[in-house]
Amino acid sequence: MSGHSKWATTKHKKAVIDGRRAKSFAKLIKNIEVAARIGGADLVGNPSLELAVSKAKKTSVPADNIDRAIKRGSGQLGDAVDYQTIMYEGYGPQGTAILIECLTDNKNRAASEVRLVVGRNGGNMGDPGSVAYMFARKGVVSLPKKDLLEDDVLLAVLDAGAEEVKDDGENFEIISEPQDLPAVRAALTEAGIDYDTDDAAFVPSMQVELDVEHARKFMKLYDALEDLDDVQNIYSNADVSAEVMAELEED
Repeated sequence: MSGHSKWATTKHKKAVIDGRRAKSFAKLIKNIEVAARIGGADLVGNPSLELAVSKAKKTSVPADNIDRAIKRGSGQLGDAVDYQTIMYEGYGPQGTAILIECLTDNKNRAASEVRLVVGRNGGNMGDPGSVAYMFARKGVVSLPKKDLLEDDVLLAVLDAGAEEVKDDGENFEIISEPQDLPAVRAALTEAGIDYDTDDAAFVPSMQVELDVEHARKFMKLYDALEDLDDVQNIYSNADVSAEVMAELEED
């Protein structure tokens, strides 16, 4: 789950509760296969694979599944599936910008399914570059606040390359360059601070706060896209206030 808003964090928690773990596992496994295919099976010499494996372990993907994915991706079990990464751009309710990252072995299928879902749920597809300029590729680590202060987190990760720590309601988000993610994770572990997720993600330069009506429509679009097998990540500049989220949860 991506998007990096209060709504995305809430949806991530609900997704696990709602029994979508198997689908999440499949996407994590696919990431491992692709990373192993591109950079080989050695975690030490392949940062992308190390990150993919770390995320899978954090989501409790069984070790046997991870090992098989590495072997399958690196060609140790025969020919690996040739996945392509494709980024689609579009617009959601209230003019929100959306980046839809697909990992697919069939480009035509992915394109047609994404277009159909976006069109059916009140969105519009955009041309390449139409919204991508609003996002920057960053490393994002999310962790529960608990009894932590923002300064506690910043002190722990500043020397590891963290650029800023954001207050995101019930969580803190640590923003860094993608290549600094392993160092940030290691710094948190050394400081005894637990984190929930760590991703190389597209972070918006500005956000659009949605009202109740548009937030409801956006959630429907997001869920429909997330249900597509080829969709790996969804990034958006949509934001939902705690008040709007509370109202939506009463639906």
